[in-house]
Amino acid sequence: MNTHRVALIGLGMAVKPHALSLLDLHPRVEVAAAYARAPERRAQFAASYPFRLVDTLEAILQDTTIDTAIVLTPPWTHDELVRRCAAAGKNVLVEKPIDVSGERAAALVDCCERAGVAFGVVFQHRFRPASLALHALLERRGLGEILSASASIRWWRDAGYFAQPGRGTQARDGGGVLLTQVIHTLDLLLHLAGPPASVSALVDNSGQRGLDTEDRVAAAVRWANGASGVIDATNLAYPGFPERIDIAGTLGSAVLEGERLLVQLKDGSEIRVDAPAGSSGGADPMAFSHAAHRALIEEFFAAIDAGREAMNSARSGLAVQRLIDALLDSGRTQRAVSF
Repeated sequence: MNTHRVALIGLGMAVKPHALSLLDLHPRVEVAAAYARAPERRAQFAASYPFRLVDTLEAILQDTTIDTAIVLTPPWTHDELVRRCAAAGKNVLVEKPIDVSGERAAALVDCCERAGVAFGVVFQHRFRPASLALHALLERRGLGEILSASASIRWWRDAGYFAQPGRGTQARDGGGVLLTQVIHTLDLLLHLAGPPASVSALVDNSGQRGLDTEDRVAAAVRWANGASGVIDATNLAYPGFPERIDIAGTLGSAVLEGERLLVQLKDGSEIRVDAPAGSSGGADPMAFSHAAHRALIEEFFAAIDAGREAMNSARSGLAVQRLIDALLDSGRTQRAVSF
């Protein structure tokens, strides 16, 4: 196996599970540099992790021994950073979302493909044991034909979460509850159930936080095979509850609640995957193990070495960006949006 030398770009809240994963993966993966624009961020990071810090992005871009950049910065910065890394010949793994819209995200995917570099996105929920088990079951048609597929994400974000300047605003994050929080569950729903055919949504802002982005979404979904479903998403549901995906098929049903899976089949058999200790309940955004991040990073590098598309390729992540665009468009126009 090759040893990959990586650089971390962005050392904010999202960095912890990545840093812990990279420590676990050493020496398969070696962290060559870590960078944040703010000196105080670099100092905070240095107090926790034994990685070499650099004080300019150019130090990473010009280092030809670094083959991969892990970009963990706010969404509006992704376009410039991904393009500069791709131009420098670096593979890129970017924290979700790929960008603030499906159109911008697709342009970045095209850019990396033209540059001949691998481009992945951090959708770690795909790599949870319960998600992997349900995906494998659906791949072998263990639920039969899907009749209904729905997601409920009733999370809570308190005032402390929004205390960071700009958090939750269009200018900083590019969107609200859809792009910032529930994108992980929506991505997993598509990963499991396939592409939708149309959505009809109610999207609004409750006014509770003085932000300019949506915090409540309710939508009806028609799936490509004719199945129906709903999406119910908010970050206003105190004290916060585990996200839930429900899939009903001709052979049985599956409920994926947080990191716990229960499948009940018509032949009387069951499949259970229990959640690990410390799983998030929808209130603390960082209350989770880094095991899924580690599996995601490991898959990304395994795909690079094998010359294949990664399970978390950015191209595969375009589907959820298009879904979010469609939900927002439907809420704005009060019409169904077809794919």
